[in-house]
Amino acid sequence: MGKRIAYLGPAGTYSEQAAREWIEKAILIPVESIPAVANAVSSGIADEGIVPIENSIEGGVTFTLDLLIHDSELSICGEVIVPIHQCLMAHNKIDLADIKNVISHPQSLGQCRDFLTSKLPGAELTASLSNSSAVQEMMAASLETAAISSRRAAVLYGATILLENVEDRSNNETRFVVLSHRDHEPTGNDKTSLCFEYGGNAPGILSGSLREFASRDINLTKIESRPNKKSLGRYVFLVDVEGHRTEDLVAESLDALNNQVSMMKILGSYPSAQRK
Repeated sequence: MGKRIAYLGPAGTYSEQAAREWIEKAILIPVESIPAVANAVSSGIADEGIVPIENSIEGGVTFTLDLLIHDSELSICGEVIVPIHQCLMAHNKIDLADIKNVISHPQSLGQCRDFLTSKLPGAELTASLSNSSAVQEMMAASLETAAISSRRAAVLYGATILLENVEDRSNNETRFVVLSHRDHEPTGNDKTSLCFEYGGNAPGILSGSLREFASRDINLTKIESRPNKKSLGRYVFLVDVEGHRTEDLVAESLDALNNQVSMMKILGSYPSAQRK
C-alpha cells in the first residue's frame, strides 16, 4: 500500500502536482484547506501532507506560516519546488473585453496582477479556496466568468483555455513543504527551518542573534516575519538555514539562539529540493 499524502484539493491544483512529484505512486487525499492538510496528518488519515509555503512572486503563504508557528506540532520532512504557469480559462471561447469576473486563489490572482490590470481592468476579482475550486465555481457561473488555474484543471473540469502563461514573471515558482510527525534524517544536503520571537525589543537584537549562524559559517537561505498575534508591532521571525539540526555547528547555533529568545520552535530539518 502506498503512502497517503494529503493536499489542498480538489484534483488539478498545484498542490496535487507537488504531491505527485514528491512521491509518484502515493495515494493522494484532497482536502478543502491548508489547516485540513495538517489535520489529516495529525489524525492519521494521511501519512504526510503537502502545503505551499512561498512563491517567487507573492512571497510567503501566510496560512501555512501561521499554521506552522501557532497551530501545528508537525515537522517539515521535505520540500518540492514547482514551476507555476497560470492559464486564463472560461466556459467557451470569449473575448477578453466580455469577461466580467475572474475567479482564482488569492496567491494566483497576485501572481497575475499586472496581466489582470492591463488586460482585464474592468473585471471583478473573486477569491477561491484553491485554483481547482475556482474552475469549478467558474463552470457553474455565467458565461462572462473566467478563472485562472492550471492546464490540468482546465482539462479535468472541461474549461476552455483562452491564454496560457499569464503569470507576471516567467520564472514563477512555488515552494511546497511536506509535513509529517517527524523530520528527515541527515543527507548531507539539508536545510533547517525554525521560528522564534523575543520577549522584549532592543537595538541590534535580531542581528545579534543571526550572528550566531554567521560566526559559524552557516548560511541563511530565508528570513521573514509574521505578527505574533498577541501584540501590535511584535513579530515571530522565520528562518531557513543550511545544514541539519543534528550537525554540530548548526546545533551550537540553535542552542545559542535559544538562550536569547523567549520562544524558539524548530520546524524541521530536511533535504534541500533540487530544481529540475
